[in-house]
Amino acid sequence: MTQQNWFPHHALKPGVQTREVWGWALYDFANSGFTTVVITAVFNAYFVGVVAGGADWATLAWTLALGFSSALVMATMPALGAHTDRRRNKKRWLLVSTVGCIGATLALAFCGPGDLWLATIAVVVANLLFSWGESLIASFLPELAKPEALGRVSGWGWSLGYLGGMLALGLSLAYVLSAQAQGQTAAQFVPVTMVITAAVFAVAACFTFAWLRERGVEQPQAFASGSTASTATVNLGRIAAELLRSSEHRSFLWLMGCACAYQAGISVVIALAAVYAEQAMGFSQTQTMALIFLVNIAAALGAFVFGYFQDRVGHGRALSLTLWGWIGMTVLAVAAQGPALFWAAAVLAGLCMGSSQSAGRAMAGLLAPADRVAEFYGLWTFATRLAAIIGPITYGLVTWLTSGNHRLAILTTGLFFILGLLLLQRVRLPGPPGAMAPESGC
Repeated sequence: MTQQNWFPHHALKPGVQTREVWGWALYDFANSGFTTVVITAVFNAYFVGVVAGGADWATLAWTLALGFSSALVMATMPALGAHTDRRRNKKRWLLVSTVGCIGATLALAFCGPGDLWLATIAVVVANLLFSWGESLIASFLPELAKPEALGRVSGWGWSLGYLGGMLALGLSLAYVLSAQAQGQTAAQFVPVTMVITAAVFAVAACFTFAWLRERGVEQPQAFASGSTASTATVNLGRIAAELLRSSEHRSFLWLMGCACAYQAGISVVIALAAVYAEQAMGFSQTQTMALIFLVNIAAALGAFVFGYFQDRVGHGRALSLTLWGWIGMTVLAVAAQGPALFWAAAVLAGLCMGSSQSAGRAMAGLLAPADRVAEFYGLWTFATRLAAIIGPITYGLVTWLTSGNHRLAILTTGLFFILGLLLLQRVRLPGPPGAMAPESGC
């Protein structure tokens, strides 16, 4: 498939070059290795088993570090988004967050047994800056794609992202297998996987900064009434008050609630799918790694294909369909007594993961005002980071209160998708040209 056919010009806004969309999409490819290798597959287990020495509090320490970083994102991203809208310097802050995340990931390579504080600080900083970058790159989407093509362009990025995650994980696992064959320990080979992950991030992100344009000009007069620091301090409260009293942005507020609900469920799958596979299904480490690859492959296909379907049937209806798919996934996972049904649940989770995250990002871009895109994507990130705290903690509390009943915990996770489906019904999206009424989430 040629570059021209992959990103057809009729889907892009006037003046947007195909190469620029490639640069935007390749950032998803670049940063996905961080979540796949550091958060999901490799460093989390290394942190618990080696850095913290397998202590009783080790898993709690890991989840608290991730939770604290998510809280920092919630406190800072809406203000940063508003700042970059006013200053028209999204690309500059994207560079800051990218370099910082890569540097913090490299710092993880220096973490060995007992280096708890270094590992904790590096994880908090890396996850914070990763989230900044994820929000800022998303805010470029409405500048590149026409409103009727937001779904497919968002899907292009998500599908490339899963491929990037598989590349980083595949290179890391190839090194791990080689190192294990030579008799090396985790303290010797896991740090190298951090270097591999950082290198993939750095190389792929170079295309983003070479090809993606900063649109608009700086508007320093926007800060005449106060300093940047004071603006950042009051910004989150101001935006929240505005959303609550403004009928114009009411649908975006409902979308934030919907996103917080269903992303809480997705956060459980990302953070704890491997735990469920081992604890409830008795999977080996090799089977779990294969499971992660399968989920990523399904997610890449789902994000790419579903983007076109989404633009055809409408964003709300498409997201609703994926939430029903998530509900079905939880039922399959709970019902599975053997590997066959659980593998089917994993495939369904992958298909829904890529499509639902892509659909949500496109809907946020459709509802965001043209002159405040980064600010509204900052609010979107606020909702998804809150979800990243609520989902895993709820799962952990259920297992704790039920003496390790992971099946009940995953069944409880299905309630997040049901809540998201209910809140989606209140979202009203602008209809396509010539439409008689706004599109609803049903």
